[in-house]
Amino acid sequence: MLDFEARPEVITRTSWNAPIIWEGIFDPKLYDQKHIRNGSSVALTVFAVGRYLDAYLKTFLTSAEQHFMLGLPVTYYVFTDLPEKVPKIELAPQRNLKVIKVEKHTRWQDISMMRMRTISEAIESEIRHCCRYVFCFDVDQEFKGRFGSEALGDSVALLHAHFYKLPKERFTYDRNPKSKAFMESGDFYYHAAIFGGLWENVMNLTDTCYWSIMEDKLNKVEALWHDESHLNKYFWLQKPSRLLSPEYCWDQSIGDTVDIHVTRLIWAPKHYDTLRTQ
Repeated sequence: MLDFEARPEVITRTSWNAPIIWEGIFDPKLYDQKHIRNGSSVALTVFAVGRYLDAYLKTFLTSAEQHFMLGLPVTYYVFTDLPEKVPKIELAPQRNLKVIKVEKHTRWQDISMMRMRTISEAIESEIRHCCRYVFCFDVDQEFKGRFGSEALGDSVALLHAHFYKLPKERFTYDRNPKSKAFMESGDFYYHAAIFGGLWENVMNLTDTCYWSIMEDKLNKVEALWHDESHLNKYFWLQKPSRLLSPEYCWDQSIGDTVDIHVTRLIWAPKHYDTLRTQ
C-alpha cells in the first residue's frame, strides 16, 4: 500500500524497514477503506492545564474535527485542571469527548513528565475497552490538513521538524550518564508532541517512561528535555513500526520547506513566558 520510490528526495524507510509516511507515498482511500473494514477506533489524548486551556484547546479540538481520522470512531480525552472551562465543541457522528480532571503541578516540567502516568492510567481504566489505537498530542498545535488512517500503526513516532535533516551528532539526546534517558547515539530524533500506536504499546511506552522519570527523580536527576528525552530512549530500544514525517507536526518558522508538500498539523505560536508556570 506504500510507494516508497514516490519521494526519492527524502528517506521513506528506516534501517529496520519501518515506513516513514510522506505525502505521495500512500493512497488515502485505500487506508481509510482498510481501517473502516477492520473497525479501527482511535483515542486522542491531550492535556490542557492552566493557561494552556484558554490559549489553545478550542482551536486544537475544532481543527481536529475537520482533519483528524475522519470516517473513524474517535474519542477525545481532555485532561485538565479546569473541567468547567473546556469549550463545547460540535462533534461529528461516532465522535465523543471525555473530560478527566487532573492535578495541576507547580512546575511545567512536572506537568510535561507526569502526563506519562496519567495516560497509562486512562488506558488501563477506560481506553483499552473502547479504542484499538491511542494517539497522544500536545495541545499547542492546530490541524491544517488530513491526519488520517495512514498514520495508524503498532507503534508510531514522529520525526522532529527541527532535526530530521541534521546529522546525528547534532541531535539533543540526554548526554548525562546519570539519567535513565542517557543516549550516546540513536536512529532519529523524535518529537514528543505526538506519539501513538496500539493501546498495549502506548501503555508500555508511557509506563516505561514514567518509571524512568521516577528513578531519575530519586537520583535527583532531570533529563535534558524531560519526557521527550525518555521517549527518545524508549524508541531507541523499542523501535517504532511507523514513523511520521515532519508534515505531521510542522513549525512554520522553519525556512526550508522543500520537502513539505502538505502541512497536516502546525505548531501554534508559543508564549512560554506567559503560559508556563515557573
